[in-house]
Amino acid sequence: MTDHDLDAYDFALPDALVAQRPADRRDGSRMLVLDRATGAVADRRFADLPALVRPGDAVVVNNTRVVPARLVGRRPTGGRAELFLVGRGGDGTWEALARPGRRLREGARVLFDSGLGAEVVAVDAETGRRRVRFTEGGAAFPDAAAEDAALDAAGQLPLPQYVDREPDAADRERYQTVFARERGAVAAPTAGLHFTPAVLDRLRAGGAAVHEVTLHVGYGTFEPVHVDDLRAHRVAAETVRVTAATADALNDVRAAGGRVFAVGTTTVRALESAAGADGRLAAFSGPTDLTVTPGYRFRAIDALLTNFHLPRSSLLVLTAAFGGREHVLGAYRHAVEERYRFYSYGDCMVVL
Repeated sequence: MTDHDLDAYDFALPDALVAQRPADRRDGSRMLVLDRATGAVADRRFADLPALVRPGDAVVVNNTRVVPARLVGRRPTGGRAELFLVGRGGDGTWEALARPGRRLREGARVLFDSGLGAEVVAVDAETGRRRVRFTEGGAAFPDAAAEDAALDAAGQLPLPQYVDREPDAADRERYQTVFARERGAVAAPTAGLHFTPAVLDRLRAGGAAVHEVTLHVGYGTFEPVHVDDLRAHRVAAETVRVTAATADALNDVRAAGGRVFAVGTTTVRALESAAGADGRLAAFSGPTDLTVTPGYRFRAIDALLTNFHLPRSSLLVLTAAFGGREHVLGAYRHAVEERYRFYSYGDCMVVL
């Protein structure tokens, strides 16, 4: 078995270790520290992160904001119907996944609370995705802002499928990072969920800089890898924005000998998409389908803070490409033995 085989990224995980709710405090999670040169691990707390970041380093976070993309309503006949919004089109419609698909054909309508309605205007025969148009009280929305407000009021945050419960009021806060500003994601950049304003202040007080990039996490983050040979895998494109000011600041950090800490795999993909062959960053705005697989040469980051990922997932593959497959899977085995909490609402690890 080679590093390119998907089977090489499997591991056993007891169901009891899949976190169903966040920790009582954002910064109360455990943090496993992995030395990627030696494979050595140490058990810490996330609140210890500022002690691992040196003066002159930069911590980069993803400021995307999750939209309440899951809409549960009813058909005119009274049957339950669900739409999961994937993205807004340029013609005033939305691309969506639909359940029950056999009932929501072209022309079908779904009714939600507060007078919100949706009509299926087209069905993609290949993907099964629907194109839907929303109305309020039977009338078109005057602008996108009004539509967004109505969708936010009616929608639920789309918790991952392995969270085996319905979202509640607490998720409205805890499934967003404290720096979530740029609306557009359908899943949270979960490594950022551990941060508090106090931790950010401690990082800055210790001489580190904190910078933001944007990568709007798309539905592809939920999709499994469908190929056995990772060299044939591609992730779905997602929208990225790295400003010129951020790119210049991070170039200065590395030129002065500082390190760039990427918070989450989404931040990694944003920064690596903006990096040239020489490692220098430039402004970048647009879609990226950058797919990190074994042998990828990282150009823009020096350390990675990330949550624990699903077996056989592209996120685990990216983490292993950075930290080394054997070292990362060894760290995962340690995390299972020590009963760390896994996935979106779970604990985290930092790879140095």
